[in-house]
Amino acid sequence: LREYGEIYKDLIVLDADLAAATKTDIFKNKFPNRHIDCGIAESNMMGIAAGLSLSGKIPFVSSFAMFAAGRAFEQVRNSIGYPHLNVKIGATHGGISVGEDGATHQCNEDFALMRTIPGMVVLSPSDDIEARKMVKAVIQYEGPVYIRFGRSPVPIINESTLNFQIGKATCLREGKDITIVANGICVASALEAASKLEKEGIYAEVLNFSTIKPLDEDMLIKSATKTGKVVTVEEHSIIGGLGGAVCEYLPSKIQVPIFRIGIKDVFGESGPAEELIAKYQLDGQGVYSQIKTFLMSFKGEK
Repeated sequence: LREYGEIYKDLIVLDADLAAATKTDIFKNKFPNRHIDCGIAESNMMGIAAGLSLSGKIPFVSSFAMFAAGRAFEQVRNSIGYPHLNVKIGATHGGISVGEDGATHQCNEDFALMRTIPGMVVLSPSDDIEARKMVKAVIQYEGPVYIRFGRSPVPIINESTLNFQIGKATCLREGKDITIVANGICVASALEAASKLEKEGIYAEVLNFSTIKPLDEDMLIKSATKTGKVVTVEEHSIIGGLGGAVCEYLPSKIQVPIFRIGIKDVFGESGPAEELIAKYQLDGQGVYSQIKTFLMSFKGEK
C-alpha cells in the first residue's frame, strides 16, 4: 500500500485501532494525512469508506477478518455491496493460523459471508508475490472487493513474473490423475502433497484459485475433465468457501467426485499456528493423507 500510495493519489487507508497488527501503520508513516484510524468501530469504518468512495477516493479498509467480515457484515452488505461502491476490504488474520488468539478470532467463515453479497469479488493470495500483484489489481478494479490475508509467513511459490488477473486461476503443477484446487496458505500444502503423491505414481494437477468469486469456471472444467477427480483445499470451513463454490458449479457441468479439505464444521482453538495447521490436517502431510484416503475409496479399500 505504501508503494502504491505514490502512484494512486486517491488511495486512502482506514483501520480500526489495529494498524500495528495489520501493518497499515507502514502506510500511515508515509502518508499520515491519508490514513484514518476509526477506532474499535468497524461498522462505522465501513460507512466512512462508503462515503469516501462516493467522493472519488479509493478507500482500502483493513481489520482482522473476524471484524471486517463478521462484525461489520451488515454495513458491508448494505452500505458497500448494495450500491456497488468502489471499496476495497483488506482483511487480515484469517483462518486458524491466527493461532493463540483462539476460536473467537479465527475467522473460518469469511469467504462464505462475502461470497453471498451480490457483486462482491473475493480473493485470497497464496504468497507475498501474489499479494502485491493482487492489491494493485484490486486498486485498479472498479467495484467492491474482499481480500483475505493470513497472519503466518508462507513460502514463496510464485515467480516474480506472475500475471495476476482477477477471476483467473493458475496451474502450478500439471497432472493427470487428480485435480487439487487450493488457495491461500493451502496452496503450498497442496504442492507438498502433490510431491508426495508423485513418489507413489499419482500425478496431481495443482490449481491456485486465488479468486474465489468470480470462479474460473473454464479452468476448473478443463482440469476436472482431464483428471476425473477433484479435491479442494482451504483454510476455511468446508461449508460455503472455495469447496462450496466448486461443489455449487461443477456438478451441473460434469459428473466427477469432489472431496473438500478444510475446517470440518468446527470452531478452532488456541495454540501455535503451525501446530493448529497440522492438527486440522491443512499442512502438506495432512492434505496428502486425506487425498490418499479419498483415492483409496475408489479401490474398495479402507
